[in-house]
Amino acid sequence: MVTRTTTFGGALLVVFGLLGFIAPGFLGMHLGTAHNLVFLVSGAAAIYFGLLTTQAAGRIFCIVFGASYVLLALAGFVVGGLNSTSTGIPGALVVGPMDHLVHLILGVVFLSVGLASETGHRQRLGA
Repeated sequence: MVTRTTTFGGALLVVFGLLGFIAPGFLGMHLGTAHNLVFLVSGAAAIYFGLLTTQAAGRIFCIVFGASYVLLALAGFVVGGLNSTSTGIPGALVVGPMDHLVHLILGVVFLSVGLASETGHRQRLGA
């Protein structure tokens, strides 16, 4: 499950990053150059951990990456509010409610897969 999630999630992030250059308002998000680059780098890292590392490394990536994106989303909702945009880097990185929602969904999916994988691993070991 970790391999599929990191690989598919990484591919999705790469697609979002590329689409952001073509359609900056895709899905109501604020996809500027900095945001697109973060998506591309995150996607490449996820694909790397999905295809080229061990299951344990992929699980740790899912947990760290998922927790980071959940915290990013929650901070965005708290700082920016539910209906406003905020600027992370003036003129380069603007995030709004749809950005926070996408970050939250990505974070929850990655985090839950990473945590569920750990549970499944312990059950197989009889712990």
